[in-house]
Amino acid sequence: MIKLDFTETDLAQLKYERYHHPHPRVQRKMEALLLKSHGLAHKEIAKLTGVCANTLRSYLQDYQNGGIDKLKEINFYQPKSELIQYQQSLEEYFRQNPVASINEASSKIEALTGIKRSPTRVREFFKSLGIKCRKIGMIPSKADPDVQDKFKKEELEPRLEEAKQGKRAVFFVDAAHFVLAPFLGFLWSFTRLFIKAPAGRKRFNVLAALNAINHELIIVTNDSYINSQSVCDLLWEMAFLNIGVPITLVLDNARYQKCALVMDLAAAMNIELLFLPSYSPNLNLIERLWKFVKKKCLYSKYYDNFELFKEAITNCLAQTDTTYKEELDSLLTLNFQSFKKTQVMTV
Repeated sequence: MIKLDFTETDLAQLKYERYHHPHPRVQRKMEALLLKSHGLAHKEIAKLTGVCANTLRSYLQDYQNGGIDKLKEINFYQPKSELIQYQQSLEEYFRQNPVASINEASSKIEALTGIKRSPTRVREFFKSLGIKCRKIGMIPSKADPDVQDKFKKEELEPRLEEAKQGKRAVFFVDAAHFVLAPFLGFLWSFTRLFIKAPAGRKRFNVLAALNAINHELIIVTNDSYINSQSVCDLLWEMAFLNIGVPITLVLDNARYQKCALVMDLAAAMNIELLFLPSYSPNLNLIERLWKFVKKKCLYSKYYDNFELFKEAITNCLAQTDTTYKEELDSLLTLNFQSFKKTQVMTV
């Protein structure tokens, strides 16, 4: 039996460290020594702390030889992968050459280092490097990240800052063309499921303006096509709001939005038209709304006729400030995705 004497200072530190030390193994050591200070038998202490008799004995000897500081030492064996010595070169290689599967990564690692590792070990090694399986995103081939960044900093962000202060109203404008066709989504199911494909190619067009701050939605719809007159109708809808502060519409470069008819009417109404850089859907907030609508009422759903199809979309849009407000407030933040040239894959 190892006999130990505990000072009041050590007891106070044991009580504190058993809950507050960052490493759980040290916490367990402190708990064991605290139980020892209460006179419990070694067998009982080992049972309460979940360690064997030899391990408990080593805890007591550590305290006997070096006190609390000795208990805080973490000296246990941690095997290290042989791949660690190649970590820098492998990181550089996979940064430049992403792989599609862990099996492919295993083959590449063996070819580069001569070390063969199982997929499980390679997955763990990738995790240690910060490499994860991520879905590839898409960016228009003609998009210019530098032009986008400049536009965002010099044009968009100053206006959004004014909008946050109530000095301006900023609306993001875009048209969505919902075609009566299958929208195939993902479902958790026991077997693969199929939905019917409606006949015809009818489409429901929605031109909308989304308030960047309160997410108010103004829409113009039809079953034919969106043109300059549709945009003018939207401008009139906005004029009737009597917002009382300058209005900026952020929109893409569609021809029907940049024509003289629209430009002249906007100027007469004192509405600023701020056109996005070409190929910049990532800077148009309303694009997220269209994806949300498709997910909520179109993916994996079948509508027997065009009227039911339109009704589903209209009802979804009508609930953006009620049923779906909390979800959309989280989705429609003013954090816009930026693309670094190093992220864009080239062949």
